[in-house]
Amino acid sequence: MEMVPDVYKRPFDPRFPVICMDKSPKQSIEEAKIPIPVSSGKCAEYDYEYKPCGVCDIFIACEPLSGNRIVKIYVSDR
Repeated sequence: MEMVPDVYKRPFDPRFPVICMDKSPKQSIEEAKIPIPVSSGKCAEYDYEYKPCGVCDIFIACEPLSGNRIVKIYVSDR
């Protein structure tokens, strides 16, 4: 792990690209109950209950020294 910062310090060489990759899963949710109406001097109140509506996975691959990147989003219902 100590060598990773050294990789990012390398000069640009198209024969040996430095590629970074990451994945981020996200859950889609919607409100399960209607918010409590606003009364005078109070903010709207929301319940913590929610309904899951599926998930999406965000994938990214980038080559920072050349400025290239690829982003893919996959959506699935549960």
